Amino acid sequence: MQMTDDPKPQPPEPPGPDDCCHSGCTYCVDDLYQEALDKYRAELAAWQARHPGQA
Repeated sequence: MQMTDDPKPQPPEPPGPDDCCHSGCTYCVDDLYQEALDKYRAELAAWQARHPGQA
């Protein structure tokens, strides 16, 4: 399998300092970012298992 067929996952873009309005939204940008970060970490671990020794 070539790297172009299975690219390394990229981390999500963190929200900016003014993206959260601090009003208790149901879908807060900080919560959505945390979910995206958890997904990224799982995808990265799976990718690293498929590509041992790759950075």
